[in-house]
Amino acid sequence: MALKVLIADDERLFRQSLRKLIESEKDIKVVAEAGDGQEAVLKAQEKEPDIALLDVRMPKMDGIKAAKLISSLVRKTKILMLSIHDDDEKIISALRAGATGYILKDADQKDFIEIIRHTHLGKARSSPYLAHLTLNQTPGHDSLSEEERKRHFSQKYSLTEQELKILHLLAEGLSNEEMSRLVNLSRETIKMHLKALFRKLQVKNRTEAAVLAVREGTG
Repeated sequence: MALKVLIADDERLFRQSLRKLIESEKDIKVVAEAGDGQEAVLKAQEKEPDIALLDVRMPKMDGIKAAKLISSLVRKTKILMLSIHDDDEKIISALRAGATGYILKDADQKDFIEIIRHTHLGKARSSPYLAHLTLNQTPGHDSLSEEERKRHFSQKYSLTEQELKILHLLAEGLSNEEMSRLVNLSRETIKMHLKALFRKLQVKNRTEAAVLAVREGTG
């Protein structure tokens, strides 16, 4: 049975191009298109796709609100956000709302298709176009308290208490300057801690670090 995909983006030309790319694969079928968030939710309920590709910014209802509704109304559907920026704070909100990950719109065509397939199968895929998500969490992770999750996370990645605090602020969307004021450290020291965090978490940027924190329940 073909993997069913919904495409939601307010740019018709992009939707058409993406549909052509996806349907060049024999095992994937586009079952619906939507030009705004409201239409995406309705089409998702009607077609029950395996994967919903949602633009972060759409008229009537943005991708974040649409992701939240789709994830609650159509539980079988996995959501991937589409964005032109890899540091878009809206992506973090979308992941909190139930999205599985995101793909940059300038992704390589082959990589784009493979990300869709891997997401459907629940497999992690390392890509410069996809937020690095830890899909295999520790058994019983959801039953842990917030403090237990933080402690486990710190031990797993060998984080200091200060690094964990900065990661939490990063996941909340604070800038370096705002973090500097809150933890009473210079901006240069904040940058130093962020570099150490990225290295320990094996991520490339602020968004991926924040995504990992959110997915692990520590953000």
